[in-house]
Amino acid sequence: MRNIAQDVDRHGRPLRDLRISVMDRCNFRCSYCMPESTYHEGFQFLAPRDRLDFDEIERVARVAASLGVTKIRLTGGEPLLRADLPDLIERLVHVPGIEDVALTTNGVLLPRCAQALRQAGLQRVTISLDSLDPAVFARMSGGRGDPAAVLKGVEAAEQAGFQGHIKINTVVQRGVNDAGVPDLLAHFRNTECVVRLIEYMDVGNRNGWERMDVVPSQELLMRINAIWPVAALSPHYPGEVARRYGYVDGAGEIGFISSVSAPFCGACSRARLSSDGKLYTCLFATQGTDLRALLRNPRHAGDDEALRTVLSHIWSQRTDRYSEERATHPAGRTTPKRAYTQDKIEMHYIGG
Repeated sequence: MRNIAQDVDRHGRPLRDLRISVMDRCNFRCSYCMPESTYHEGFQFLAPRDRLDFDEIERVARVAASLGVTKIRLTGGEPLLRADLPDLIERLVHVPGIEDVALTTNGVLLPRCAQALRQAGLQRVTISLDSLDPAVFARMSGGRGDPAAVLKGVEAAEQAGFQGHIKINTVVQRGVNDAGVPDLLAHFRNTECVVRLIEYMDVGNRNGWERMDVVPSQELLMRINAIWPVAALSPHYPGEVARRYGYVDGAGEIGFISSVSAPFCGACSRARLSSDGKLYTCLFATQGTDLRALLRNPRHAGDDEALRTVLSHIWSQRTDRYSEERATHPAGRTTPKRAYTQDKIEMHYIGG
């Protein structure tokens, strides 16, 4: 039975969203996430036995739903590298209380599986695409893939029935791909794909983040408005991460995700589950809680109440507000030293 009394954290934020990483590997080596210098051929990723299986993931989702979660997003690494992913999606869409199941991908594998994902019940797809320029794309993806392959993935998603439910995520870095943003937007104008421009964030420890590399959303908005006038749109729901704008000429919609210049920690309702079963309560977390040990403990086999107690306790003790703390310091560093040490969890491990 679904719990009506919603748990909240220490800042009064409810648990609504669960992001589940099903794979720590990726077929790209994006410089802001998995730079080749670290994630080379010799890097040791998780062995299959170390990842949560579908029964375990479904169990966590079911218990999380009893605590108020209504939305699930599957992430990676690259989630489409996980075998039989449509089977997991079919399970998750039937969990009582789950109203929305989405997926974030780099898109290149969509041509071979978009139809199966849609038939399994996947409702929305977010596709990462940082540039249409092959040279810039190669620089940002670590020389893996090309924009044409991603665009084929977008087309496959549209043909599979996701039209109107596709978002394009673009991480914008000053001096790298910001000059090409208008070309990217022009490509998706007059389509149902919504491009979301994401401020470059200090996720993980290996991307060499500096505040000077961030292009504030307000600056991008001014640049875009000078080409195609836009007007603010109301959020779809309270706490929506992206600020929405529509082209005045009716050519579609764009969004801005401004974690650096306009933090939205106060409305964050997201928990993240790593592929090896650790639960994190912030994208910038330094540590998580091991759920895999509990899930695989014979003493707790089938004991959802024990898992529910752990999840409820984790959320009720949550105090995370990293981006707000970062924003109070000109250098972009937070007051608590632990929050800026070199042990933040890597983005490929828990998804963006």
